[in-house]
Amino acid sequence: MWKLIAASALILMSACSDGDHDAVPSWFREAGAVVDPGHFGYATKNNTSIQNGDKQYILSLANRFSEEVNSTVNFAFDSAQLDQNARNTLRQQAVWIQQFPEVRFKVFGHTDAVGSNNYNKSLGMRRARTVVNYLVSQGIGRDRLEAVVSLGKTQPLVVTQGRERKNRRTVTEVTGFVARHPTVLDGKYAAIVYREYVASAIPRSGLEGLSATGTTAE
Repeated sequence: MWKLIAASALILMSACSDGDHDAVPSWFREAGAVVDPGHFGYATKNNTSIQNGDKQYILSLANRFSEEVNSTVNFAFDSAQLDQNARNTLRQQAVWIQQFPEVRFKVFGHTDAVGSNNYNKSLGMRRARTVVNYLVSQGIGRDRLEAVVSLGKTQPLVVTQGRERKNRRTVTEVTGFVARHPTVLDGKYAAIVYREYVASAIPRSGLEGLSATGTTAE
């Protein structure tokens, strides 16, 4: 009987890899050893984002950005320097980003498969920071741009162990709204995302006849 219990416990423990060791029941370790791995409260956060419109409109903006602007720039082998094509793309990104001052972005750095994991992760980060710095030079606030995620060579567009320019890239993505921005109030994100559509529905003559307070000019 005891041998059966011990064997079962051994199987349970061996089935857990280093990444999911917290799933092992606490009776195998000291009290309090099993802690929350970081997902506690995620369901509530997700539901809140859905209800107030935050998540829905972030996805809408992300789709618009990827459809209206080239979100990717490529790099030469083992380089984090921008060529002319990359600068042209980033200027287009900056123009789009400037239209939405309450939106935050992340720049993901990638590499091809040549080289070690550590080196490529560092190279991907340098590429992401180069893009962030260029966008800042185009008038985008640094507090709206994040270059802390470097995926290195783990997400290639073209699966190959050799040099592949398409894999040597950065990708700019919409990630959320700026906290406490004056135009983001009460979860009314639709007014932000579609404000240009609302404005376009008003005849220009009507706009010219309105004062700054919204009343008819005398």
